[in-house]
Amino acid sequence: MRSRRACLLTMLEPYRQIFNQRQFSPARYAELLSNLNRLTRTEIQFRIAETPGFFPRALLEQMAEIGRQLTHQLIDDPGYLVRADAAIPAAFRVPNDTARPHFMTADFGLVRDEAGDLQPKLVELQAFPSIFGYQEVACEQYRSVFGLDSTLAWRPGGLSSDAYWSLLSRTILADHDPENVVLMEIEPESQKTLPDFHIHQDRLGIPIVDVARIKREGNRLFYSRRGTWVPIERIYNRAIVDEWKRKDIHAAFDLRDDLAVEWAGQPNWYFRISKFSLPFLRHASVPAAVFLDQWFAGERETLPRDREQLILKPLYSFAGRGIQFAPTDRDLASIPHAERAAYLLQERVRFEPVITTPEGPTQAEIRVMYLWPEDAPEMIPVTHLLRLGRGAMMGVDHNRDRAWVGGSAVFFPEG
Repeated sequence: MRSRRACLLTMLEPYRQIFNQRQFSPARYAELLSNLNRLTRTEIQFRIAETPGFFPRALLEQMAEIGRQLTHQLIDDPGYLVRADAAIPAAFRVPNDTARPHFMTADFGLVRDEAGDLQPKLVELQAFPSIFGYQEVACEQYRSVFGLDSTLAWRPGGLSSDAYWSLLSRTILADHDPENVVLMEIEPESQKTLPDFHIHQDRLGIPIVDVARIKREGNRLFYSRRGTWVPIERIYNRAIVDEWKRKDIHAAFDLRDDLAVEWAGQPNWYFRISKFSLPFLRHASVPAAVFLDQWFAGERETLPRDREQLILKPLYSFAGRGIQFAPTDRDLASIPHAERAAYLLQERVRFEPVITTPEGPTQAEIRVMYLWPEDAPEMIPVTHLLRLGRGAMMGVDHNRDRAWVGGSAVFFPEG
């Protein structure tokens, strides 16, 4: 007897067939790319997939609930928070903390359980903003350019467009004037996420400011606008710590200083909820993981013995940088003793290819994206991001030489 999950996916197969056979064309795909470049006021540097993904609403709701449960496992556990705070590098421990993260993402792949049912498997939790601006525009364009069924939705919980932007505005601006809230990044014009920055700027009215161009006077920060120094009251932080270190950024302020600013996305949460969290999570969807120093100390019983089933990950890296598959004894021993606590040895998850494309079956990684405004009692799932790939790595920087892969959008039947 076929499982309920298999039946749900079969129910969605007409959407896939219709898209592949009738709705897709090279001309429409070219129109999608052109529209997105125009709307984001730049030339997008990451690969955009030829197709959206169609998924059962129940599966997406399951993922959103798992992400919520796992987040609360961490933030409601005082013992975990003490451990996580101790792991924040001293140079990046920021005052003016918040009681909870304003932004959360939960990434899932799909695997088959022993009964053959498709189940979500966690890839990573991250308390850091994702591309909330760009993704909303991308979903709109996939629907309009390809003429998707009007009953297909992309925002969970029946959110309207106005409600989505209102939630994003509440989370980022709080009660501040947009001119006093900055989107802060390292060399923003060179970032692949620049299209997202432009959408935030256009829809919320906030300036994009390079970390290195901020001025400090006492405990106040300022940015320059048309020759005038404007006070910064709140920072929407998009600067990744590993890039700050790698590029040896010298700013006019120190993150450790007690500055007269609020944070939308307080930087400490980047460390508290991240790859560091995986060994502390307890859920069927979470792959086994241990810190490398603890593995050397003998904590190995939860991990597969076969090295082909393991991945070595640095804790604080972005876009898959530094990940190593099937690490050997020599690979592990080459990491200095003092640095081993900053690496994770994790069970490798092999995703089931569930997307039928002209290039063959393709894997899907689904990101649930949450907002948590300061006046909201609970984190709110507001949209999804989809990555399609046929290789070991799913990020948009990978699979660049292939077609029908890359960043995409999630749709589900509204009823």
